Amino acid sequence: MSTPHRRRTALLAGTIAAALALAVGLTTAASAATLFSDDFEDGNATGWSSSGGSWSVVTDGSRAYRQASTSADAKSLSGTATWTDYTVSARVKPIAFANGTRAAGIAARASSTSSFYSLVLVGAGRAELRRTSGGGVTVLAQAATTVTPGAWHTVALQVTGSTLRGTVNGTQLVTATDAAFGAGRIGLVGSYASAAFDDVQVVTGSGPDPSPSASPSAPASPSPSSSPPTPPPGQADGYASVNSLGQNGTYGGAGGQTVTVTSAAQLADYAGRAEPYVIMVSGRIPVSGMVTVVANKSIIGVGATAEITGGGLQMGTTTRPGNNVIVRNITFRDASDDSVSVHNASHHVWIDHNEFWPGFDGSVDVKRQSNFVTVSWNVFHGTDKSMLLGHSDTFPDDIGRLKVSYHHNLFDGSNQRHPRVRFGEPVHVYNNYYRNVGLYGVASTENAGVVVEGNYFENVAFPCYSTNGYADSAPGRLVQRANAFVNSGPCEANGTVTEPSTFYGYQLDPANTVPAKVTATAGVGHL
Repeated sequence: MSTPHRRRTALLAGTIAAALALAVGLTTAASAATLFSDDFEDGNATGWSSSGGSWSVVTDGSRAYRQASTSADAKSLSGTATWTDYTVSARVKPIAFANGTRAAGIAARASSTSSFYSLVLVGAGRAELRRTSGGGVTVLAQAATTVTPGAWHTVALQVTGSTLRGTVNGTQLVTATDAAFGAGRIGLVGSYASAAFDDVQVVTGSGPDPSPSASPSAPASPSPSSSPPTPPPGQADGYASVNSLGQNGTYGGAGGQTVTVTSAAQLADYAGRAEPYVIMVSGRIPVSGMVTVVANKSIIGVGATAEITGGGLQMGTTTRPGNNVIVRNITFRDASDDSVSVHNASHHVWIDHNEFWPGFDGSVDVKRQSNFVTVSWNVFHGTDKSMLLGHSDTFPDDIGRLKVSYHHNLFDGSNQRHPRVRFGEPVHVYNNYYRNVGLYGVASTENAGVVVEGNYFENVAFPCYSTNGYADSAPGRLVQRANAFVNSGPCEANGTVTEPSTFYGYQLDPANTVPAKVTATAGVGHL
């Protein structure tokens, strides 16, 4: 057994041990044996063998091992070739990616720099569990997660028999079964990405297997203890996180090529292709009509200036579904129809951190048998028909579908449909900020079931309709709780509704904290 390198402080050692206890599922620190540790405080990388890139020990707050090149598939290995079952962890700070598909992370069971397992952070915003064999890379599992250049991320990769598990910042995100490699060294990976690495540790122990739902950082939910866990920040939550209809959550174009578009023709081309793509929208793009977006796409604005004007995005067609789509960080202006339309039985769509200005029709409409959608952290500036849920009173095919979560949106001087709901149940409207709304906030009609909780209504004469329906639509059901009403009327409640917590876990913020939190964080430029 190798002699462990010295640790910086007892406090740091305790922090790393706690993270490893989660990754390995240990109940006490005594059940783990440390095989290896290196914090690089001795100023050197003795015992590490690098291949490719530019490796050196630098001072980065404390000492760290840095790989400086973005033009090399760089690795550095250490440890013992006979190690079998263990967990390797490290703090990883991505610095720059050559493009959104490049990655930095840790490796396990390495027999060489071309054969190993790895857990990496990909620039496009996901964690990947990979097998590299003979230089070829296979993605065994992946999950969306926040990847922030310049910030430290704690990652851990557990290899036990043929079971592989990866955690990021204390939350298990990926797992896979693979028997290609049974033993090997540990490693650090900077695949066409510059990165710093610190506090590398390898432990083994006899603790029980970790629970995929273990997450000490997950906030307490107001829902029952049997509800699913809350996804980590930066990952689709609400209904978009639910495993259903053959889709495990919403991850968009993860795993596909990243492209940058600056014209309507480019946007329509990549959005309509069959393959997964991460489509980065740069600058203002005028479009005519609706751009069709088919399955497995992420459409993400670059910086805070990405705009789509004159038209909008339409998820799917009658023959090409718009499933597993992410739309984030884009401003929509002057749409000739809808700004975003989710229809034709599309499912697993995440619409997050966008801004909507008035257009001809709806800002975000979900209809025609669509399902498992989350609309979060958006800003609606003076929009009229803000969000319709359900095509019409005469479209009963929507019954049993239209499961949508609306949370942490700002409705600023908007008029109606926040949302207007037909048939869907349970629709979840929580922690939104309604400010100076014109006609009404939420309308539940046609026997829909809506839970309205933890919202802040300010200067809203009619926060909720349900008892008598709305316009020509028959009554719906609505449960309201924990809302705040400031210079506003009451929220009509009617009947009972299935609890959203039977589908997913969530954290409910106190209503009086919603205005400050939403105005500071919603909209573009806040990913």
